[in-house]
Amino acid sequence: MNKVLKENGLPLYYQIKDSILNMIENEQLKPGDLIPPEREICKMQGVSRMTVNKAIMELVSDGVLYREQGRGTFVARPKQYKKLSQLIGFSQEMESKGHKTSSKIISFDIKKATHQIKDILKLPEDKDYVITIKRLRLIDNEPIAIETVWLARYRFPDMSVETIFGQSLYKIFREQYGYQLSSAKETIEPKLLSEFEIELLNQPESQLALNFKKVAYIEKEIPIEYTEAIYRSDKYKYEIQIV
Repeated sequence: MNKVLKENGLPLYYQIKDSILNMIENEQLKPGDLIPPEREICKMQGVSRMTVNKAIMELVSDGVLYREQGRGTFVARPKQYKKLSQLIGFSQEMESKGHKTSSKIISFDIKKATHQIKDILKLPEDKDYVITIKRLRLIDNEPIAIETVWLARYRFPDMSVETIFGQSLYKIFREQYGYQLSSAKETIEPKLLSEFEIELLNQPESQLALNFKKVAYIEKEIPIEYTEAIYRSDKYKYEIQIV
């Protein structure tokens, strides 16, 4: 760890924070590694416990470190990028980066669409039933997102829990129903997690998440899917390509 310089004008806590970041970037500290205890850093750097704690808590807040009660502070896995310019599914995107993806189906329902969902999917008056799929999405066996998908029942008449189990929905669209996505519109906003969501995503209370809402279209701007996905903000960030 680089020694802090008390005369260089930068706050001491900031120098300690930067030193830990450098150790992570240079792979002196790797994901899952335990960082030195606060007392040890204080002794090494000749600074107060409050200074070290401030540096560490900022890194925890940034998602760079995480704390486990009774065990210490560890280096977190890097956040995953979501490229908004790409029209691919969760599984394909994460697997292309070398990660193992999986899903747990929370619920699978067929019922009448609400007015909002009916408008989004542009359902005909006599075909207003939707399939609603709620899944917990995992990367390398760690919960990352809660995803709810709405599909027009008449477009997927024989879809069932068995159909989607362990499968990519977009792959099912293409290979089983012949639907090729042409475009999508997506919005993102912050969201406070509910108790249920906190439990599923293994998050602390009052944790902010990223709420993605997306409408996917096939040719002629026909909406085929509406998705709301709640992503952990400590594990996920998004990238926008401007052309």
